[in-house]
Amino acid sequence: MDQEVRLSLSGHPYQVSIDARDHRWLADEPEEAGGDDTGPQPGELLLSSLGACTAITVKMYANRKKWPLEDISIEVRFNSAAKPDPLTTVIDMEIQLRGDLTTEQQARLIQIAQSCPVHKVLSNPITMNTKAV
Repeated sequence: MDQEVRLSLSGHPYQVSIDARDHRWLADEPEEAGGDDTGPQPGELLLSSLGACTAITVKMYANRKKWPLEDISIEVRFNSAAKPDPLTTVIDMEIQLRGDLTTEQQARLIQIAQSCPVHKVLSNPITMNTKAV
């Protein structure tokens, strides 16, 4: 599925207005970086995309299987201490599944978490085409 997001930066030093379909939100830098801290940093938005996609993918799978998954909590963070080299990015994700799930169901849901579309995008080679218009 092709998706498009439109962004513009004006007014505040680093505040970016983001539009997708009928939704609008902001990104910004914290005050210590010269921003006004009116929204999450771009890296936080990237981590939130991965976490949201993971939660939705796991919940959809559990629903299809009619498994008793009640709730999902996820923490996602960049782990710069674990970087094996300067070109590698390490992202840690901790998933808490709540519900009357068997050990096998929990293991399968963790496996499914790694197949969310955003995880696949971030795990595979990416080509980015940037041009001035």
